[in-house]
Amino acid sequence: MSDEPKAQDPSDGDARLNALDARLKAAREQVTQRKGVKTGAEADANYRLGNRILTELVAGIGGGAFFGWVIDHFAGTKPWGLLVVMALGVVAAFRNIIRISSRPAE
Repeated sequence: MSDEPKAQDPSDGDARLNALDARLKAAREQVTQRKGVKTGAEADANYRLGNRILTELVAGIGGGAFFGWVIDHFAGTKPWGLLVVMALGVVAAFRNIIRISSRPAE
């Protein structure tokens, strides 16, 4: 009832389309290997690792700044508590980042 032609499925037996599909897959694999692009689980693992490192850095600086501010607020040592505890937070963050990055790959 519709005048529109049906789309052909490459698996219907058209040899030209099957050959073209195979060549496209081979070309994509070659480009992926040549560029060193990581796909699938490797890319996900790298993304998770990057997010973890970013979280460690932000949490170290932010947590140190917050606790330093609290110490300054109650002890009246402005700005030394903030500076000292934030510096300790940065050191702890970098220590964690180095520890995470020196682990062997899973």
